Amino acid sequence: MSVKLVVVDDQASVREALAVMLGLAEDIEVVATATNGEQAVAAVAEHGPDVVLMDLHMPVLTGVEATERIRGIAPRVQVLVLTTFEDDESILAALQAGASGYLTKEADRATILQAVRSASHGQAVLDPQVQRRLLHLATRRPAPAAGQEQQFGLTAREQEVLGLIGEGLRNPEIAARLVISEATVKTHINNLFAKGGFHSRADAVRYVLSTRR
Repeated sequence: MSVKLVVVDDQASVREALAVMLGLAEDIEVVATATNGEQAVAAVAEHGPDVVLMDLHMPVLTGVEATERIRGIAPRVQVLVLTTFEDDESILAALQAGASGYLTKEADRATILQAVRSASHGQAVLDPQVQRRLLHLATRRPAPAAGQEQQFGLTAREQEVLGLIGEGLRNPEIAARLVISEATVKTHINNLFAKGGFHSRADAVRYVLSTRR
């Protein structure tokens, strides 16, 4: 089954190039394009896509505002940010609005294609540069107050795994950091997701960052 995609960017050349490039993939169907956030919201309501590839800085309605509205009216739709901005404010705003992934426009075709596919399965996708920014943000902020993570009944190890997810680390990196197997990491993640009510890694990242404001 094809992944239904909406491409949103206020620059016509970028928008059209992305639509053509991604539409060539056999498993991706570009069902609509939009030039601003307001059109993006309308396109989601009309076409019911699986994924929205969203720029951030646009007229009428920004990508962040559009992401929040889309997640409000269609929670199953995944929003994947593709932007030139990788500053702390943009990253946090997009993730807190409900974006499930964040790429910069330096990403190549293969990376964007894989990100769209992963997003369609509810998997968080973070550009390596964005992961580094998240690591910086998570480590420079104070740890959560005692009891914040324990409210979910997390074990000490699950708390460690949650914190590392918040730093943008992937499963192999978490396994290496904690000197445990990837299978064990997956078990801890499944448990903490169930306890915390997280549906994706993006949910977990947002939670960790919100506790360290």
